[in-house]
Amino acid sequence: MKYLATPLANVIARVTWNQHMRLPPILKRLIPPLRKVARIYLLVILVIAALQRYLIYQPTRDTEQALLSEARNLGVEPWRDRSGQIIGWKSGRKLTGPAKNRLVVFQGNAGFALHRLHFIEGFEHLENGHLWEVYLFEYPGYGARPGTKSEASFKKAGTEAIQSLQAEDSRSLYLLGESLGSGMACAMAHDFSDAVSGVFLVTPFTRLADAGEVHFPFLPVKLILRDHWDNVTALAPYRKPVAVLLAEKDTVVPMEIGKRLFQATNEPKRVWIMPGVDHNELDIAPQLPWWQEVSDFLLQRNAESGRD
Repeated sequence: MKYLATPLANVIARVTWNQHMRLPPILKRLIPPLRKVARIYLLVILVIAALQRYLIYQPTRDTEQALLSEARNLGVEPWRDRSGQIIGWKSGRKLTGPAKNRLVVFQGNAGFALHRLHFIEGFEHLENGHLWEVYLFEYPGYGARPGTKSEASFKKAGTEAIQSLQAEDSRSLYLLGESLGSGMACAMAHDFSDAVSGVFLVTPFTRLADAGEVHFPFLPVKLILRDHWDNVTALAPYRKPVAVLLAEKDTVVPMEIGKRLFQATNEPKRVWIMPGVDHNELDIAPQLPWWQEVSDFLLQRNAESGRD
């Protein structure tokens, strides 16, 4: 915070020095309240900077036993790493053979992975489950998973999860990033560009700072932000299918921010805009045609680039 405190301290010092200059009485009366406002503003910046990860990451926590019980009731089973630790969840559906493709879901900033069961239902509904096997990734510090809630921690855990799937078999791998999870999906697509066959982004942002400035326009967000989640830079070299789903009335990540990310990505790409809905109001019923359309585009089944 020294980069912010020093300029503000200089301003306060200059204002104090100006008190000794010959100023009109009305200006002299303004100096004390201005100094007080500057100090309060600096305090607000310091507090929000200190608490920023509590504002960004809002997990729901529970015990592993409780989550395993809930998962059984929902028909899903734990996704474990090579050490046996639960790192997410996957469908418990038993098929005659494995699905052709794998999809890893990186959720938004709130709740835990089991709250995203609709992504399993939507994609595994297609071709009776033979097309997609969906994995719901659990962030460190979410659900029952231990760990730190930060960009570095999430990326490390995501890297280990992708490597674990690569070691299992050679089926095609796709990524889905929802809201904050778009940062994870874009980062993993960048780091595993040869292995990741396509990316689906739901209500994404360009950079976390751009979304932050919408909600805190009075703060120097870019200066105080620790976790940057720069999706534009991450996707710049990526040249495989990128599907984007936006909410027209999004008040959390305004649609225009998502459009800017879409415009910055390389072909092949396609965008879907759901009219009249906010960030958390997307129509996710599995029978809706957009699930099939997104699937076909990711798999490049007669897909066309452009906007719906």
